[in-house]
Amino acid sequence: MRRKKLVSYAKYGYLFSIPFVLAFLMFMCYPTIYTLILGFTDLKGAGRTDFKFLTEIGKPWYQNYKEVLTAKTFKKAFSNTWILWGLSVIPEYLIAMTFAVWFTDRKLRLKGRGLFKILYYMPRIITGAAMATLFARLFGYPKGAINDLCNLVYGWFGLTRENFDYYAKEWSVKWVIILVNVYMYYGSTLVIMVSAIMGIDVEIFEAAEIDGANRIQTFFRVTLPCMRQMLIYMLVMSVIGGLNLYETPAMLIGIGCNNAGLTNLMYIQNQAFSGSYIYNRAAAASVILALLCVGLSGIIFFILRDKDEAKLKKIRRAAKREERRRLAAI
Repeated sequence: MRRKKLVSYAKYGYLFSIPFVLAFLMFMCYPTIYTLILGFTDLKGAGRTDFKFLTEIGKPWYQNYKEVLTAKTFKKAFSNTWILWGLSVIPEYLIAMTFAVWFTDRKLRLKGRGLFKILYYMPRIITGAAMATLFARLFGYPKGAINDLCNLVYGWFGLTRENFDYYAKEWSVKWVIILVNVYMYYGSTLVIMVSAIMGIDVEIFEAAEIDGANRIQTFFRVTLPCMRQMLIYMLVMSVIGGLNLYETPAMLIGIGCNNAGLTNLMYIQNQAFSGSYIYNRAAAASVILALLCVGLSGIIFFILRDKDEAKLKKIRRAAKREERRRLAAI
């Protein structure tokens, strides 16, 4: 009996993937490689298209990286980025975790949880530019909603105060940016944490309850360990997003008083496009930032890895090597 020839549709899959591959090569791969090359050249100036490698003009190949790392503006931007990220992520995670545990508590049986999730996630839907404009109005000077509210509260106690310029002090600039970041991103963090907790097997919580664990013990002994992988993912994405912070401070404040709002991406943008056109230094700063993101992500994965699982993998690899030696000896 003649076997019927099967039709292969694999070629159509390759055809449908061509647009993505072309877009990736054009808008992701090529700019990345070009940026890596520019970090070792002398390309400066608007409209200039020719460049020479630093070694061709008698400079060391790492000259651009040295200039970036020793620049006071880059150091300021680097420290600002870490401060803004660190002081934003801690309250963001604490607020999101508190609400996530509250929403998923089986004993409370909170009604309208879906509505609460939507309301808390709403700030994330609004664009960063719109959110920055909103908070710029709230913290406006000399007239702004926050100043008006403070004056109203002071008036209740028979006191007077002068309107405060939140953009004239370095510490106030940072706290305004931190407030905006926490308000914008805690909703998305909350949704991810809720999904992670709901993905834990209910029988584990029931077993902990039978063993007499209270809510605090259940949270630290059951919930957090079972959320390890999701927390690693969230922390890595938070580090990458924090090091690439740009939209909120740029639209809300700019560099601010004493460069208080200057971040890594703002520094790169100022070097490359805001009248400086120092493309080689901007490229070097971009590469440094990318390497930092990769390095920190690797460190987070290593520190927060499941050590028991890592030990089991080592034992399995050792057993396989021993089996190969035994078979080779035979």
